[in-house]
Amino acid sequence: MSTDGAAARGTGQPTPLRVAGLDDVDKAIVRELQHDGRMPYSQLAPLVGLSQAAVRQRVQRLIDGGLVQVVAVTDPLRLGFTVQAMIGVRASGDLRQLAERLAAVDEIDYVVVTAGSFDLLLEVVCADNNALLDLLDREVRCLDGVHGAEVFTYLHLEKQTYSWGTR
Repeated sequence: MSTDGAAARGTGQPTPLRVAGLDDVDKAIVRELQHDGRMPYSQLAPLVGLSQAAVRQRVQRLIDGGLVQVVAVTDPLRLGFTVQAMIGVRASGDLRQLAERLAAVDEIDYVVVTAGSFDLLLEVVCADNNALLDLLDREVRCLDGVHGAEVFTYLHLEKQTYSWGTR
């Protein structure tokens, strides 16, 4: 019997039980990297109480295990993408297959299968309203199984963070 619960559900996805294997030092490393992902190991090591070599090994283990990604996050508005929106999709059929197809679209940054009023939620970043309309017509509404799409254009983004850490 699997101890992480994923095999029983057949999802293959990580579960909190698997993540619970992180010790306090791993959690401290994650917290520090979320604050500054470019922090040198020489600066990180004393903050978490390890040698530089030990920190390097732990960070690499976290990356290799898929628990951590160190990436550059850009500001879409400063890059000229003036329209951000969430799109609620009502669909039928194989939702995972539809989600996979939508996830392959460059302009779509976030795809999740949901329960409730919408079957899928998509987050998109577009250059302007015409690009959003093209995306809707060319990549979303035309797909088999899509019955409707409701667009929620962002007027103001107050908070967007990726710092949920190791709660």
